[in-house]
Amino acid sequence: MIADIGGRHFEWGARTYVMGIVNVTPDSFSGDGLGNDLDAAVTQGLRMAGEGADMLDVGGESTRPGHVPITAAEEIDRTGSVVRRLARESGVPVSIDTYKREVAESGVAAGATILNDVWGLTRAPAIAGIAAERGCALVLMHNQDGTEYARDLMEEIKGFLSSAASRAVAAGVPREKVILDPGIGFGKTADQNWQVMRRFTELRELGHPILVGTSRKSFIGKLLDLPVTDRLEGTTATVVAAVLRGADIVRVHDVLQMTRAVRVADRMR
Repeated sequence: MIADIGGRHFEWGARTYVMGIVNVTPDSFSGDGLGNDLDAAVTQGLRMAGEGADMLDVGGESTRPGHVPITAAEEIDRTGSVVRRLARESGVPVSIDTYKREVAESGVAAGATILNDVWGLTRAPAIAGIAAERGCALVLMHNQDGTEYARDLMEEIKGFLSSAASRAVAAGVPREKVILDPGIGFGKTADQNWQVMRRFTELRELGHPILVGTSRKSFIGKLLDLPVTDRLEGTTATVVAAVLRGADIVRVHDVLQMTRAVRVADRMR
């Protein structure tokens, strides 16, 4: 499958693409939140593009456990100018990371060509229509409140993602532009995250490109007993494992190092 996103062709299965994370939040779990520093956020995004990022994901609200939700207006205020400048200056597609309809609309107006919904259309189904109308790619992530699963973990994740993808396609988003994310670190215990990683190949059954975000997450920190600032090697191991199991996109903080790791893993695959 080939998808045209932001004027670039993405051939799913040919290689793994790297998405760089630009957090314009004061409370990011990973310690990289840039708050309202527009210039710092743009500089980081441009550096990531120069280091090999194929796309950039701009987020204005922390999704870490225990985060304090913010209004759509505040999220738009944080992200709008960053998205606009990166869309104009970076040379790569820009994603807006939000589950709010108003923020998605604002992000697309500013130049975003990817919508990244961490609640998989369950909070704002209208996001699918925005993506379809404006020709955007749409990332749909598995998420839930709590970590209890009535059935097999992967079967529930696949069921959730399959349903979300069907709603997106029905709204008019081309199948090749509907990207699915199993939601590592969201609604899952550390052991459940490892189970998703072990069984990652099962996600290929859904017939959509797959994105995975393991970068600096707590399941790595718990295993290695390391703080968020010292999880580079652990992240690298999970990224390589995901590539070898068929990931199409990896979402990362450390673009330079992960781009190199992905190139090696792609060659092995």
